[in-house]
Amino acid sequence: MPRPRKRLAGPAGPDKKGPSGKRPKSENPGELSATVELSGSQKTAASNNCGETPSNHWLMKSEPESRLEKGVDVKFGIEDLKAQPKQTACWDGVRNYQARNFLRAMKLEEEAFFYHSNCKEPGIAGIMKIVKEAYPDHTQFEKNNPHYDPSSKKDNPKWSMVDVQFIRMMKRFIPLAELKTHYQAHKATGGPLKNMALFTRQRLSIQLLTQEEFDFILSLEEKEPS
Repeated sequence: MPRPRKRLAGPAGPDKKGPSGKRPKSENPGELSATVELSGSQKTAASNNCGETPSNHWLMKSEPESRLEKGVDVKFGIEDLKAQPKQTACWDGVRNYQARNFLRAMKLEEEAFFYHSNCKEPGIAGIMKIVKEAYPDHTQFEKNNPHYDPSSKKDNPKWSMVDVQFIRMMKRFIPLAELKTHYQAHKATGGPLKNMALFTRQRLSIQLLTQEEFDFILSLEEKEPS
C-alpha cells in the first residue's frame, strides 16, 4: 500500500506546506451554497461559541484506505495522524463551501471525532483537537495537487484549513452501522442523534455536533456493540 503523502503542520505563510490529498469522497464539491444551514439544535451549539471554554464539537471525515486521485494517494487515516511529528497535521483539501465555513468557525482546543469514510467499515476511530484556527489551504494553489483550484487567488483565497492534533483512539471503534441504528431509533423517540448531520447531510466532510450528540457517542465506548 502506498505511503500517505503528508506534509507537516506549521506556521502560516505564503510557502506554508501541509498534508496533501485529503478531501473525502463523501464531500460534494458541486454543492456551492456559501451559507451554512443548521438544524435548530446545531444553531444552539454554534451560538454557544463564546467565552474561554470551547463549546463546539465536530466530526471530520477522511479516507484511511489508499485511493488515487489525479495520481495522488489521498489516504489519511487516524494512524497517519498519530505518526506525524507532535501528532499534528493540517486538514487540507476541503472543497465544499459549507464544510469550509465550518472550518472557519472552529476555535482552538475544540474537539472533533476522526471519522473514517469511503472504506470497508466507516465509522469513528478517535478524537483530535483544533490546534490552529483557519488559514489559507496551500493545495488550492498547487497545480499538481488534486485539489488545485485555478479560480482561487492568493490575495483572496477561497479555501481554508485548520491544524489538528491527535488526542486518543476511541476505546472501541464506533461503526457507521451502529450509529445509524441509534439515529433511526432516536428519530422516533426524540433521542440525542435524531438530527445528526451524519445522516441528514451525509455528503458533508465537516459536520457540527451538538453537545448532546457528542456525549452520547462517547457513551457508546463503554457499551457493547448494539
